[in-house]
Amino acid sequence: MGADLVGWISAAILVMTISRQVYTQWRTRNVEGVSKWLFIGQLTASIGFTIYSYLVDNWVFVFANFFIFLTAVAGEIVYLRNKSLTQGKQAATADVHQAQRTPNR
Repeated sequence: MGADLVGWISAAILVMTISRQVYTQWRTRNVEGVSKWLFIGQLTASIGFTIYSYLVDNWVFVFANFFIFLTAVAGEIVYLRNKSLTQGKQAATADVHQAQRTPNR
């Protein structure tokens, strides 16, 4: 039971850490320094590790990797939303600058 407790505590810390990062990105609406490949890689690895953990009958890691997978899904959704918002702001700014340069007739 001691080894499982270490695993559960470690899994909880990892899930909370990743969840906090996704929350911060959601709150700040910032995509700087975040690659879409981070979440795609995390999704792929988490699915693989969840399947592996199930096959070797390690329930600590089945649950940990499944919840890490869910945070990756949330992270990808937040990343795409933030990127869309950023692109929308950039387009609006470009439109304003273009309008300012265009003389009135």
